[in-house]
Amino acid sequence: MQPSFFDQEDRLAKLEKLGDPLPRLDRIVDWQAFRPLLKVIHQKQRKSSAGRKPHDVTLMFKMLVLQSLYNLSDDQAEYQVRDRLSFQRFLGLSPEDTVPDAKTLWLFREQLARHGLIEKLFGRFDEQLWQSGLMPKGGQIIDASLVNVPKNRNTRDENKQIKQGSTPEGWDEQPSMKRQKDEDARWTKKHGKSHYGYKNHINIDKQHKLIRRYAVTDASVHDSQVFDELLDEENGEPSVWADSAYRSEARERDLRERGYKSRIHHKGTRRRGLNKQEQEANLRRARIRARVEHVFGDQRTRQGTILVRTKGKIRAAVKIGLMNLSYNMRRLEYLLRPPSARCTG
Repeated sequence: MQPSFFDQEDRLAKLEKLGDPLPRLDRIVDWQAFRPLLKVIHQKQRKSSAGRKPHDVTLMFKMLVLQSLYNLSDDQAEYQVRDRLSFQRFLGLSPEDTVPDAKTLWLFREQLARHGLIEKLFGRFDEQLWQSGLMPKGGQIIDASLVNVPKNRNTRDENKQIKQGSTPEGWDEQPSMKRQKDEDARWTKKHGKSHYGYKNHINIDKQHKLIRRYAVTDASVHDSQVFDELLDEENGEPSVWADSAYRSEARERDLRERGYKSRIHHKGTRRRGLNKQEQEANLRRARIRARVEHVFGDQRTRQGTILVRTKGKIRAAVKIGLMNLSYNMRRLEYLLRPPSARCTG
């Protein structure tokens, strides 16, 4: 017996009652506000009106958000949308509607990269945060997290040539092999372990734990090199927290001159360890700075291990930008819940 419309509605209502966050997320985000930015993707002149019309740009954007929220590959995103009523409802699709396939989703994400839209979309949503009364408050916390990509099996000489900005000898004669190589990603070491990929540098506000600014670099770039790019002058409190990797005499002086209060961790050296006062100050600062680790931890646990299966910095930046944007959307949904419906956050 085929389920009726009312059977499906009853099932969806029960899913929402059991905690499905998508209906509420769909209601609180103004998806149409993104349309003016996204419509550039379909502005290319069509040669004729024949053939299937392109999917709506807002629907495609929401599908990318779904993919990021649930850490899905393109193929899995297509499968889950076809399979799950809750995903179809979020996208405004009925079981009879055509679902964008994996290739279409990939091409749409490529268009986001080509038109440089992801940072603009992130900024457009930040406007919605302000409209919801969630302006940056309490000071700002800056940190970075490694984003791994599939490792390249290169020789030391090939890696040396890539670092110098040239394509290793013989790669151009093997286009299929070259397409599998990421010439923008870099190696780095953290806590004695080697990592290959990129870095997600973020600035969150202390009060709301929302990502206010971000930057994407290869993994070899030192955290401190993008500090100034991340500073948010719109935060209502001048305190700035960061770990000791960001601390230098020049930075402390610059922050004072610009009216900021440095809460960057003190850094000991081999010649001079931290005194008791500095250790106690670091302990106090660590309790606040831990809030940014909550953000990275949330991205890892809710969106899976931070691994970008793509090639090149431009594509990686789109995936990382979507990861940061979808985190903010989910965080907004949490912050707008009634206090009785929140857990400790």
